[in-house]
Amino acid sequence: MSVLTTLAAAALLQSTPTPSPDLSWLAGYWLDCSGGREASETWSDPRLGLVVGHAVTVRDGRSGFESAHIGPMSDAGPEGGVAYFARPEGAPATPFRLIESGPQRVVFANPANDFPHRILYQRQGDVLTARIEGADDDETRSAQWTFNKAELNARCPS
Repeated sequence: MSVLTTLAAAALLQSTPTPSPDLSWLAGYWLDCSGGREASETWSDPRLGLVVGHAVTVRDGRSGFESAHIGPMSDAGPEGGVAYFARPEGAPATPFRLIESGPQRVVFANPANDFPHRILYQRQGDVLTARIEGADDDETRSAQWTFNKAELNARCPS
């Protein structure tokens, strides 16, 4: 094998995307109208291991947002790695490493983060459950959303 062929093969291997779990089940527009709030999440279909999402929450006359993506970790080393990168209210990204995945279930963790430590998504039919959990000031807490599949930009009844 020539040096040029070896270099070309090495470059191709380095540019190969990190394998990621099948997250096609996450794609779509999801709406939760419980607890006096309107929360929506929108997730793209996976493209070369990248899934992009955003969330909007309206409650008590106030609104908030979060941008996120799921994809390869750049600092994961040669073994690779996939993470959920959360950007609440436009803050710098906080990575949560993939620790578990299965059919229509995925779990990410970052024990060094203040709160949450874990992010979980699970789908059953047209219902998507999202849960965050961890300890904040030594107190264990969690929050959960139960989203229903909806038409893009659907709103909760007023």
